[in-house]
Amino acid sequence: MPTVAFYTLGCKVNFYDTEAIWQLFKNEGYEQVDFEESAADVYLINTCTVTNTGDKKSRQIIRRAVRRNPDAIIAVTGCYAQTSPAEILDIPGVDLVIGTQDRDKIIPYVKQLQEQRKPINAVRNIMKTREFEELDVPSFADHTRAFLKIQEGCNNFCTFCIIPWSRGLSRSRDPQSVIQQARQLVAAGYKEIVLTGIHTGGYGDDLENYRLSDLLWDLDKVEGLGRIRISSIEASQIDERMLDVLKNSSKMCRHFHIPLQAGSNEVLKRMRRKYTIEEFEHKIKMIRDFMPDVAITTDIIVGFPGETDELFREGFEAIKRIGFSEMHVFPYSKRSGTPAARMEDQVDEEVKHARVHELIDLSEQMQLAYAEKFVGQVLDVIPEKDEKGTAGDGFVTGFSDNYLQIRFPGTPDLTGKICRVKLTKADANTCEGQLVRVLDDATQALA
Repeated sequence: MPTVAFYTLGCKVNFYDTEAIWQLFKNEGYEQVDFEESAADVYLINTCTVTNTGDKKSRQIIRRAVRRNPDAIIAVTGCYAQTSPAEILDIPGVDLVIGTQDRDKIIPYVKQLQEQRKPINAVRNIMKTREFEELDVPSFADHTRAFLKIQEGCNNFCTFCIIPWSRGLSRSRDPQSVIQQARQLVAAGYKEIVLTGIHTGGYGDDLENYRLSDLLWDLDKVEGLGRIRISSIEASQIDERMLDVLKNSSKMCRHFHIPLQAGSNEVLKRMRRKYTIEEFEHKIKMIRDFMPDVAITTDIIVGFPGETDELFREGFEAIKRIGFSEMHVFPYSKRSGTPAARMEDQVDEEVKHARVHELIDLSEQMQLAYAEKFVGQVLDVIPEKDEKGTAGDGFVTGFSDNYLQIRFPGTPDLTGKICRVKLTKADANTCEGQLVRVLDDATQALA
């Protein structure tokens, strides 16, 4: 039986795409083996190019695959492959470079290489692609939450980001295909679906009279589905139709990841973000009015070119004022080929890291403050891992619908079920709780 090994770098969308590619090999009778432990007949590296470091790491992994088995077919896909195919083909041992489209042709290319070992550059101009790439993924799950890719590409062209050039413009998956896969995931036992994409909130921008809010209502009708979570959405995409779903759908999680990136209007403008801090705050207030106690998480880039101490302090105060439930904080990293990399007033690395630590401390304070509001309340938690206590007693850990991670006494058979849990102790990372009861399928339908 022929064997294939995968290595995936970067985001959840890349992991989803790798799973889709594995299905192609699986249908051809391949066995998947561990990248590090077994010599495979085919190695496929799914690359990342968000930062220059991502490119470097991708090259390292490609060379490692060549060393693992010099006779193997080495195939490289993903964002770095899309933007720099010639650079990758210059690495001795690489046989196939295929970007972020045409992945359904990987098996024919592999067969071609088996007959004639001549390197293939299968990368096309991604900007001319207008169709969502349909690849079969029976189930891609992170513990008990199933990820469902609904969108590809991005139209934003922020000055710090290379993604539109590596993923192309925004393309939406056909609604019926999304619903069909959602039903498959529910039939496989998943209670929560996380809608994901490169710019998930842009779903429907290329469809006629059908937007993300319409898709959410159609998913709301899927029997047996307990929760719908959106991986990320821009503040500008929160409109009245979306707010109506938040207010009236019983399946929408009380959690939204809405990237802010910076708390200063001057920095936001330099980033080419499509909102002001005042507009962002207004959208957050609208969401909270419609969905009280909602968890709002965000991304922040620190040390963007031109971010003075004064502008950082201005942003810090805005972030405190908004009050997120958690922040993902990143130091700005130059990405060659982007306008931001050519900007003057680049911020010193030590200054960046000091600011990062300051914001991480603030994030932990806000996480704890948010969790403390729910002490004594009963929340629905889907356990996704179990562990043994010091006295041999068992614990399970999972996320509530408002994205609090809660650990409570329980047995492994609770994994994947919706549990009513009383939160007894708040923490910035993992809270503690007590199981009240487990909901059966009939009860879940009424909850």
